[in-house]
Amino acid sequence: MAVNARKEGNRIMDTARNADNFLKMIRNARRGKLKIYLGYCAGVGKTTQMLKEAIRLKHTEHVDVVVGLLETHGRAETAACLEDLEVIPRRMTMHRNIAVTEMDVPAILARRPQVVLVDELAHTNVPGSKNRKRWQDVEEILDAGIHVISTLNIQHLESLYEIVEQATGIKVKERIPDWVVTGADEVVNVDVSVDDLQQRIRTGRVYPEERIENALANFFRDSNLQLLRELTLRELAAQLDTRYRERVENEELDDNVSPDQVMVCMSSRSPNTDALLRYGSRLAGRLNRNWYVLYVQTSRESATQIDAATQRHLNNTLELARQVGATVFTYQSDDIVKTILQFAREHRVGHIIIGPSGCRLPFWKRLLGKTTLLEQLSLENHDFKLIVTENRRKE
Repeated sequence: MAVNARKEGNRIMDTARNADNFLKMIRNARRGKLKIYLGYCAGVGKTTQMLKEAIRLKHTEHVDVVVGLLETHGRAETAACLEDLEVIPRRMTMHRNIAVTEMDVPAILARRPQVVLVDELAHTNVPGSKNRKRWQDVEEILDAGIHVISTLNIQHLESLYEIVEQATGIKVKERIPDWVVTGADEVVNVDVSVDDLQQRIRTGRVYPEERIENALANFFRDSNLQLLRELTLRELAAQLDTRYRERVENEELDDNVSPDQVMVCMSSRSPNTDALLRYGSRLAGRLNRNWYVLYVQTSRESATQIDAATQRHLNNTLELARQVGATVFTYQSDDIVKTILQFAREHRVGHIIIGPSGCRLPFWKRLLGKTTLLEQLSLENHDFKLIVTENRRKE
């Protein structure tokens, strides 16, 4: 009992410290501040911790806090915390003759609280909504000067899609651009051991009884949870490293710093483009650097020369690049190598990422003296690192 009491006391102190940190940020801020409670899985306690912070902000600091949207999932502990807070009613809309409720952004903007709680940041809104994704709703609220506290599970990060799928066999449909998390003003890790989480599931604190056995046998098995927990801890470590580097660079800016921005080279027929872009996103995140996607359109790849399917593939690729945080550039040139090198110099690129197609060449072209993109770039390489991604077959 004494140990449990001490643990609970520590949790209360942690919640108090978190609320104090967020309180300092929101004072005198023009654009709203975003705080995210990040967890490795459902059931770790993200929503409960968010609610406890909101209650403390309301009663101790007299901050005007409301609930914009929150899912209790039938959990008694979550519902109990919700009773003490004002909840903005949801808007109702019809989709395929079914009544669906979503967060009422106009009502939140009209109410204009200091802080609003928005659960499940990666959620996809019902078709016909103003914004397709909930994180876009949150951006609108932040732009209005209202601060937001939200929750997110690690598997919803766009750049981790393939890692999660390969390790767990699960395709995560609801995903969020990495820049939403890296751009948050504060990210708090809500962590419990894998054993503790599984015990919560067994005792019915996460799912109803009829779903427990299936959950533990599938998504919530040991190997999946260990991987997701490790990914969360890595992401938080990267966040801390990023913020530390930003402070150092702001204090000690040096014009002679080696160029090390990240660039992904893309073609209209690049295979496995999703993996290429996610690799670029993760590398740029680890290095805390800008990253770019460069598409050089040759005369053979002009809109009149490529078929509609290839054009759609290219458009989808460039749109995904923007979603995962890249700045996209398109140039028209028949000298791809020269364009890449000029761009790299102008944008201080230190890492050039190309797909496996840039390393292969038909034998007959070799006979004509042709060389691959990788070979041509290597000959000119003085200031950057060339990275070739693997070509994984899609199942």
